[in-house]
Amino acid sequence: MSRRLGLNGCPLAQLGWGLMVVLSLWLGQTAPANALPTGALPASPLVAYLPPGNAITDGRALLRYSLPIDNSDIRTVQATLEGLSDWLRSKRWGPIAKDLNKVERILMRSREEILAAVPGGKRAAAISYLDDMEAQLVPLREAVDLRDRETVWLKRAAILEDVSRIEELMVKEFPFAVPPEYDTLPQLKGRATVEIKTNKGTMQAIIDGYSAPVTGGNFVDLVQRGFYDGMEFTRAEDNYVLQTGDPAGPEDGFIDPKTKAYRAVPLEILVKGDEAPVYGTTLEDIGRFLDAPVLPFSAFGTLGMARPNTDPNGGSSQFFFFLFEPEMTPAGLNLLDGRYAVFGYVVDNKEVLDQLTQGDRIESIRVVAGADNLVQPT
Repeated sequence: MSRRLGLNGCPLAQLGWGLMVVLSLWLGQTAPANALPTGALPASPLVAYLPPGNAITDGRALLRYSLPIDNSDIRTVQATLEGLSDWLRSKRWGPIAKDLNKVERILMRSREEILAAVPGGKRAAAISYLDDMEAQLVPLREAVDLRDRETVWLKRAAILEDVSRIEELMVKEFPFAVPPEYDTLPQLKGRATVEIKTNKGTMQAIIDGYSAPVTGGNFVDLVQRGFYDGMEFTRAEDNYVLQTGDPAGPEDGFIDPKTKAYRAVPLEILVKGDEAPVYGTTLEDIGRFLDAPVLPFSAFGTLGMARPNTDPNGGSSQFFFFLFEPEMTPAGLNLLDGRYAVFGYVVDNKEVLDQLTQGDRIESIRVVAGADNLVQPT
């Protein structure tokens, strides 16, 4: 049996403060109520008009920004390179050249400041990544001179990968203590990369334990158990969600073979500026409905944890891919943020998600990196 879940009863009056609330209707019929599995989202998403801003819609960029580091030089390099995408879309080659000069100056003048933020044992790796960044700037400049957009995209992406690696080296330790009441659950103390093989193609996703250690740990543990292998997608709605994780039989989630009990996972949301996640409650229920999560629902291929509509702590095995569509669910304007936990993003072959629908299946999910970051209960 499946329980209906969603944003029913969402107290929109709380949004107040002159915010306009818009109902974004689906193109076509909504799914019938009895078709919604555990963790399902509302049949039509509610969209709140919030102060405008440049929401980040790239999963890799969101993962970079979510790393628990504090180095203004590497962050400026990152933000400048990320910003090239806007100039490229409008073919503003002059600003692109200017921004590359800025990146080059920072890499030359602040090299030691960047390296000082990397622990000693990792310094050699950081030096090699910085050297590679500087080398990659040469063909990137040449591509800009030739107005070669495709090559600029590719070289920019390669340099940003080096930025990611340097920023990951800067993380000295896990940034916070998970509340002891969750010690009975697997926890991901870092990041893991998973390969998701479906009958329509293979994707790669990064699971972020720095922001969602309990949610991410639960998922990676189930992956290593082979729990999702052969499982069908039970809900698919264009431009909205693709959901799976409902096991065969009467149960809605994972039954731990040791305890013979339903493994319940708490709602876990890290807010920008907070030292640790909020557990067990939605942000709106504690009056923080305007606060921004570190991991938002703003990228195509966002991995979200499904849960019962009436129980923030009732999630288990079911999860969904958020199929971000700007016209339907504007980045930074949807009410999924703060109500459902995000634990990662699809970063490679995201186009596979467009091909999948209800009845398609996951052939296997495998951890290809970061398995050692999973900490099992003692």
